Amino acid sequence: MKKILILQFILSIIFLSCGDKLDLTEFSTGKKIENPSDTSYIQLKPVWEGFNNPTDILIGKEPFIYVADTDNDRVVMLNTAGLILGTVKIKRPVALAQDYRLNLLVCAEFDTTIGGESKVFGALYKIDMFASGNQLGSAPLKRLLPSTSSHFQKNLRRYTGVTVFFDNSYLVTRVGPDNTSPIDPDNAILEFTQWKNGDGTYRDSLMGRLPNFEANGSGLLSINQLSSVTSFNRKNKEIVTAQIGNTSFKVQWLRFIITTDYAGYVSKFDPGVEPVDFLRPNKFDTPADVTVDNSNNIFIVDSKKDSLFKFNQFGTEQHSFGGPTVFKNPKGVAFHDRTLYICDSGNNRILRFILSTDTN
Repeated sequence: MKKILILQFILSIIFLSCGDKLDLTEFSTGKKIENPSDTSYIQLKPVWEGFNNPTDILIGKEPFIYVADTDNDRVVMLNTAGLILGTVKIKRPVALAQDYRLNLLVCAEFDTTIGGESKVFGALYKIDMFASGNQLGSAPLKRLLPSTSSHFQKNLRRYTGVTVFFDNSYLVTRVGPDNTSPIDPDNAILEFTQWKNGDGTYRDSLMGRLPNFEANGSGLLSINQLSSVTSFNRKNKEIVTAQIGNTSFKVQWLRFIITTDYAGYVSKFDPGVEPVDFLRPNKFDTPADVTVDNSNNIFIVDSKKDSLFKFNQFGTEQHSFGGPTVFKNPKGVAFHDRTLYICDSGNNRILRFILSTDTN
């Protein structure tokens, strides 16, 4: 028994030596909080390098790990040990999601020629991983957007986020400079549904843009330059959005409700009734990405503050950390099996962290 205890002690020392401990009492401002916690994040080694401005990271349902390697014009597939299993060339991918049929959805760009003039458009792609037996390089690739002649009249529009619900319907966030139209402003959240064809295959149908949002608003239900959207691993259609436009509430947790006189999204929290850390005005500067875990904790990376923020299901801030000594312009975040994955975009790498309380 004594030998077993000694062996456990040695193994715990070896594990802790594989990472750098980050003091959670230091935030991006460099200031100390008054009641420091014993909890800290441990950075796991090795650092995953070889990327060029990685902008998003996704933990797939297999689970494999997918990285939007933006300035290398590719999506990279890795295993959980960090070994690259495959790549596919796509122009400037910036956001990733996966449905429950293992299709990858990628927000990116594509080049085309119209009237003899070369143009670049925002694009949404679908990659059929099931058809290729999870071989990313040979998987069928289909462009879903732009798809109509009117789409090709808006080459300044870009797609910045995508998330999938339990029923394989999904949302795509869109941004652009023209938001004067009350019918089709550039800033929008688009809704897609998958329909089953007679031959057993599925088709993706654009149902339209979600109503009741303010394209240029500054309060709740504004979607002023959305940067990310994520859903929960639940049988509901709650979402968390992030936006970088001029608005007080740059991250919002939204619930979908149906009443006798309203069907649509509302804020989970009312800052006038129950002030919470999550909706504190000007809490964020440039929230680039957001993800959630199975306990409804929310993780947000702020690229301007070089920081990671964590909030629990009640909107209370927990375990936030970062600063220029840790990150440089982080843009992507994912969580899986107690491990936090962050695209440290300015340093062209992926960092992984685990809470010190989870090392035992």
